[in-house]
Amino acid sequence: MKREDLRNIAIIAHVDHGKTTLVDGLMSQCGTFRENQAVQDRVMDSGDLERERGITILAKNASCVYKDIKINIVDTPGHADFGGEVERVLKMVNGVLLLVDAAEGPMPQTRFVLSRALELGHRVIVVVNKIDRPDARIKEVIDEILELLMDLGATDEQLDSPMLFCSGRAGTASYSPDAAGTDLVPLLDTILDYIEAPEGDETAPLGVLVSCIDYNEYVGRIGIGRIERGQMKVGQEIAICDYHREDVKGRSRITAIYQFDGVKRSPVDVANVGDIVSFSGIENVNIGNTVCDPNAIEPLPFVKISEPTVEMTFSVNNSPFAGREGKFVTSRQLRERLFRELLRDVSLQVHETDSADSFQVMGRGEMHLSILIETMRREGYEFQVSTPHALLKKVDGQLQEPYEELVVDVPEEWMGSVMEKMGARKGELQSMVPQGNRMKLEFIIPSRGLFGYRSEFMTDTRGEGILNTVFHGYGEYRGDIVRRSTGSLIAHETGEAVTYGLFNAQDRGQMFIGAGVPVYAGMVVGSSPKAEDIVVNVCKKKHITNMRASGSNEALRLVPPRIMSLEECLEFLAEDELLEVTPKSLRIRKSELDHAQRMKALKGNK
Repeated sequence: MKREDLRNIAIIAHVDHGKTTLVDGLMSQCGTFRENQAVQDRVMDSGDLERERGITILAKNASCVYKDIKINIVDTPGHADFGGEVERVLKMVNGVLLLVDAAEGPMPQTRFVLSRALELGHRVIVVVNKIDRPDARIKEVIDEILELLMDLGATDEQLDSPMLFCSGRAGTASYSPDAAGTDLVPLLDTILDYIEAPEGDETAPLGVLVSCIDYNEYVGRIGIGRIERGQMKVGQEIAICDYHREDVKGRSRITAIYQFDGVKRSPVDVANVGDIVSFSGIENVNIGNTVCDPNAIEPLPFVKISEPTVEMTFSVNNSPFAGREGKFVTSRQLRERLFRELLRDVSLQVHETDSADSFQVMGRGEMHLSILIETMRREGYEFQVSTPHALLKKVDGQLQEPYEELVVDVPEEWMGSVMEKMGARKGELQSMVPQGNRMKLEFIIPSRGLFGYRSEFMTDTRGEGILNTVFHGYGEYRGDIVRRSTGSLIAHETGEAVTYGLFNAQDRGQMFIGAGVPVYAGMVVGSSPKAEDIVVNVCKKKHITNMRASGSNEALRLVPPRIMSLEECLEFLAEDELLEVTPKSLRIRKSELDHAQRMKALKGNK
């Protein structure tokens, strides 16, 4: 049976190519919102972090109704670090909108997500977005999209996909790059005509593959997925099974079913085959499980989630300032929070270590883990994290490490400094393509070679460069990489930084703190241009004497300190340093706070 009154689509694109803005336009023009309703921009980006950074982190579900046909829309993350989200939500849909920026063209993450959609045999509608950009190069981008589809082994039907030209911000779409559209009707018509209606046997026993998990303090875990066969009813008894395990995980009863109505969830009593639903009442349901009829236990196949490539150690804060600013500071609270995150994030792994106070956390990239750190920090957690490390593995007795595909778009005059840094970080140039007065460079580089490079890259290119990465695969281990050529300025004693002490210390390097900031011995207060650590006394006060000299009482001028974001702090960390994370502060510190002990360890290593 085909559900002709329903279409399920996902929107896939690179970061900042306009997915969420286009969804806003589709919902507005379908009458999802009342005429007088106040609607914020990017309505699908519901999290504070998503709105601040302008990126989609979690896949979102919404719907709109056009010509009496309901269109379920899944907005997927564009960043490869959240690929675990993308891989599973594609199982819920029958087709995808491939959104490409008219100036930037297909980017690495576009390739990553599109390859997953093509493997599943989904139909593709190509949407060239932002055609009203002054630097749009529509014809070249069309050729690049076709090349990408051929590279990824698209079928003849997928290569013959319809192509539309849109401006998500203006809310227009057209079939030709030369004709300006007036609304998004051409895109909506194409979705109805080209994307297949979901089909399945409504009389068969129930089968739902759980693709996402939500959590609510009142009802507990909420499963989200598409009904592959049968009907789901409130009060229905169900069994939970898994494709990779033979045993049945348990039996339960559905207490509530919700369908997506706009961006809201509306309760329903019955949902049919093809519907994307969220449901509650099952305590131990997990991503990848199949919810089915107890009399017909048949698990549905689930896509294997890619393995993590980066690890960090999360531990209880043991600095002299521990417990001053956080609400949750104990190892029990840290453990509970990390294991709770596993319920939502399938691409994250958490392992306990020999120490009860430390946990090994593994994710898809620095961005993936930094979002987790920032989320926990905002919730009131206080802890410390180590420098990120790439996860190595042995294959046939040979040590291998993860590699990234790096695409850099820079003005020609900064190309030399980028090439020099890539050489030092073991990157191999794959291609070099001129685009006007800019160059597009592609490298294959070890994942650890990118640690700490992003902020350095922005400095080298005067903020004009664009850097994008996607996981390439595992390859031969390439030996040591020098991550940092600078040292740290370390506080000598515990106290409060004063102007006189900072004035004397700022000649040694760039300061991270200003006057009046509490510091402790062993805390990093700045960076040194030399490749060695220097101990400075920022708490030193000027001795009062009865001698006066010309000019000695002039006001001391301090250079403004460099205030670093969470990502910049993680990039700065050396092997023997930790980042202390609290709701109010980010402090870099040495693992060993005592200066004499650090010197002994240094001499012992030599």
